[in-house]
Amino acid sequence: MSPFKGKKIAILGISTEGQDSVKFFVKQDAKILCCDRRTKEELGEMYDQLRQLPVSFQLGEQYLRNLDDYDVIVRTPGMLPTLPELVVLQKKGKEITSLTKLFFDLCKAPIIGVTGTKGKGTTSTLIYEMLKASDRRVYLGGNVGTPLLSQVENIEANDIVILELSSFQLEDLTKSPHIAVVLKITQEHLANYDRLATNFHISKEAYIEAKKPIVRFQTSADFAIFNADDPTSRSFAKETKATIYYFSRSDRRDAFVKDHAVYLAYQGRKELICRDSEIKLRGEHNLENIAAASLASFHAGATLGAIQKIAKTFEGLPHRLELVKIVNGVSYINDSFSTVPETAIAAINSFSEPLILILGGSEKGSDFSELGESVARSSIKAVIVVGMMTERIIAALKAGGYKKKIITGLVSMHEIVLHSHKEARIGDVVLLSPACASFDMFANYKERGELFRYEVSLL
Repeated sequence: MSPFKGKKIAILGISTEGQDSVKFFVKQDAKILCCDRRTKEELGEMYDQLRQLPVSFQLGEQYLRNLDDYDVIVRTPGMLPTLPELVVLQKKGKEITSLTKLFFDLCKAPIIGVTGTKGKGTTSTLIYEMLKASDRRVYLGGNVGTPLLSQVENIEANDIVILELSSFQLEDLTKSPHIAVVLKITQEHLANYDRLATNFHISKEAYIEAKKPIVRFQTSADFAIFNADDPTSRSFAKETKATIYYFSRSDRRDAFVKDHAVYLAYQGRKELICRDSEIKLRGEHNLENIAAASLASFHAGATLGAIQKIAKTFEGLPHRLELVKIVNGVSYINDSFSTVPETAIAAINSFSEPLILILGGSEKGSDFSELGESVARSSIKAVIVVGMMTERIIAALKAGGYKKKIITGLVSMHEIVLHSHKEARIGDVVLLSPACASFDMFANYKERGELFRYEVSLL
């Protein structure tokens, strides 16, 4: 019998993860309360779908009231764990959990967890594809794929689960993945301008600390994979009892990049995985992602042939250096997933062609100094700057030594694409790599990227 049968479950936040939590607890015959600060009108179709299920609702500004008699409270990752209402409930002995925490408690299969500031979606998906090509039954979830809690009872011990894990999903875990992959960590989520979320980190140190549960609870039977070139990633080695492996772009390690090629080293052998001329992913940073994925999937049982095949054929994820269209000899690239300066720098460095760069958006607590210097050193012929961060970005561009054209004052994606089209000449690349969040002009990075695609399609 289900341990949740007849229990009163409050699900806080009913977006993607919340809806999956509802599906899971409906199967458990629990009594479910869906809580969300949005009204039923704001929830729209989501509300209409959920109301067909045996659930009740508590919506609007008072959505966290009167939860004292609920047995389990499932918090969305976007909700600050230290909200006063949650602190009070915790002091009363209430179980406060999350979809990810529940999944770790209930999943019978080994989990491969991937975290970092950027690259984790690409790396997670590469691992998934490499293992699938090795005839393993695999599931992909977390921030990519689909939430998996509602499927957890179908996942068997011989399967493998790959989860892309953000700091918000990791911060309350008390179990770690069997294989943990820690990519480069810079800074992220140091400010919050998403009106539907309250979670953020007060400092870079707090952000790093929130990620440490990915290795903190590992045992000697587990594996941890770190970026040897990144001091923060390397520092996580002190937190784990697992067997440790490293990947690198500057040194020969267990997986490494040398002369624009990826190698896997094991048992005294060095196997070539791929050369940059053979892959469909663009940018030297993606060789690093392939190295990390090759190392993780190999130790999870992927065959060398499958690893090599997927490294060469994988086309990447939407909104990550995605070629949208070539118009009159001009390539339009959608890198809307770039929400911090570091990813914009990686995107810029992926091109030698003349660039028209589209930057800007809302606050994430980022420092744009290095981005300004990178733009000044690059082949960028014009920069379009939009959104709330316009003044700070322009100041960083000028301080970095950029002296070419800067375009401002555009207030829609239609205007942005139209102006970039006017600036571009045959052989140029128009690159949307904003280095900022999207919440001042768009619902999220996906909407920003999709609108860019749409406007480019009209050219």
